[in-house]
Amino acid sequence: MDEEGEAIQPQEQSCWATLPDVCLRRIFWWLGDRDRSRAALVCRKWNQMMYSADLWRYRTITFSGRPSRVHASEFESALWYVKKFGRYLEHLEIKFLNPYNAVLTKKFQVTMRGLLSCLGKSNNRLRSLSIQHLELDRLVWRNSIRGSLIKSLSFFLKKMGKHLDHLSLKGARLTVEQGCHILNSLSYLRNENLASELNIEDFFSHHLAVYGSSQFNKAMATFHNLTFLTLNYNCISDELLETLSENNAGTLRTMNIKCHVHDPHGQVVWGMSWAKLARQASSLKVNFFFERVMKYERLARILLQEIPVRSISLRSCYFSDPDWSMRPTLMDLLPTFRNTLQKLTFEFNNNHESLDEQLHLLILACRKLFYFKIWAFLDVKFVERILKSQEEGQCSLRTLKVRIYTNRYETNEEDRTLREIYRKYRKLIDSELNYFVIAYPMM
Repeated sequence: MDEEGEAIQPQEQSCWATLPDVCLRRIFWWLGDRDRSRAALVCRKWNQMMYSADLWRYRTITFSGRPSRVHASEFESALWYVKKFGRYLEHLEIKFLNPYNAVLTKKFQVTMRGLLSCLGKSNNRLRSLSIQHLELDRLVWRNSIRGSLIKSLSFFLKKMGKHLDHLSLKGARLTVEQGCHILNSLSYLRNENLASELNIEDFFSHHLAVYGSSQFNKAMATFHNLTFLTLNYNCISDELLETLSENNAGTLRTMNIKCHVHDPHGQVVWGMSWAKLARQASSLKVNFFFERVMKYERLARILLQEIPVRSISLRSCYFSDPDWSMRPTLMDLLPTFRNTLQKLTFEFNNNHESLDEQLHLLILACRKLFYFKIWAFLDVKFVERILKSQEEGQCSLRTLKVRIYTNRYETNEEDRTLREIYRKYRKLIDSELNYFVIAYPMM
């Protein structure tokens, strides 16, 4: 009652005050760190919501490699986050983008030492760790800084390795000794490691013949539960395939293999080794990614018929070699995998030879092929031939992406023809295909 004896009406309560926890948690999930911190000051309930484990399970921490006032607080905020919410982390991705100088690499190393130390003490939930593209063989990484970072990472993996299910150190570029030291940390004080996903693409520096290292084969022998394995072809050997057959036959499903022109890839790997692995790991599918390794003789040494190849990517970028021909690969080598190939990606400069007919026949031969992407010199009518074959049921593509190179700046004629083709097969394209086709001046 007020002074005049009239009843005071209770103030209407905001609908936010009665919002169910599940809805409020979802709203917090969409907020950035700064907005979450501000929202946590509203009331006790919202402050409690700030510490909900669901909000902090996934985290990507990005450090800029360039000196900038805008990015100056990245290192401090990363440590603040881990100290505050690191115990909830289950999936952590760390990126350090193109470090500019030794000062920044030192700052990153010190930050990582504190970050990993804090995680090692407070977290027992971490399942996935990704630290990609460190490029530790660059000159901006002084020996002492590089050594300290490797030491911190190795110590962390010794402690947390038993929890990790997924580890990606893609692009670390280490020596064989350094790389094997880190891999062995995962099975510290144990005879085996149960991680199911391992990505060590470009984990070792270029030009290293890792396939001849007994250290590497011994380190890989500790993995007993691999489902997905990504690595470079310069790591492949008969010994490694034998190890995978013995220790991971019941689990191994996918191998992604990158072969770069600067990596040693002349080793002899016997077809019987691949055949044994394919027989033991009956669900295995192998994906190959070739970077500027285009000549038939080299490809034929690698792509053995015993391999259960699911996809092949051949990229030469814009390099052109008049003495090189793609026809033997398209006509003789790739049809070997007609019963298993599902994805094909081509990117090459074939200005010196026409490949329309060979590519069309390859698509028709691979009955399981559902993804086809190509950037090359082609006739515009090539697209129409593919669509006609799709309409007649001769192929079963779900994705068709084509960039047609031309030697002219103007592509008006090609664009007009492509529009006519689209109108003609619009019903087919809209109902069956993820379709992208464009003419591109290659000058």
